[in-house]
Amino acid sequence: MNIPSDLKYTKDHEWVRIDGDIATVGITDFAQGELGDIVYVEVETLDETMEKDGVFGSVEAVKTVSDLFLPLGGEIIEFNEGLEDEPEKVNTDPYGEGWMIKVKISDSAEIEELLSNEDYKALIGA
Repeated sequence: MNIPSDLKYTKDHEWVRIDGDIATVGITDFAQGELGDIVYVEVETLDETMEKDGVFGSVEAVKTVSDLFLPLGGEIIEFNEGLEDEPEKVNTDPYGEGWMIKVKISDSAEIEELLSNEDYKALIGA
């Protein structure tokens, strides 16, 4: 299982890559494996400012639909439009081409609340 050490994680199985005041967000390798084949990613919150833990979209797999939770409060400034035509990128490259949104972080102190890769490994028993 791939759990990169340069990322932060949430208990809801999102990953976060911090670059200045911008956070790139997706779901973890563990999450995509649990969901199975991803067939649709929906994000209708583009250009909205949301609180941490708000539902920013959903991911649909063959067997289930799961909400996506915002790991850090801020404005959703970008959606990975490549997922509209190829949602399976979430399965094949969850930390690369399978990213979902970019957020302009409103409170950098919230970053400290995210999990390290070691904390996330402990959470999922890896």
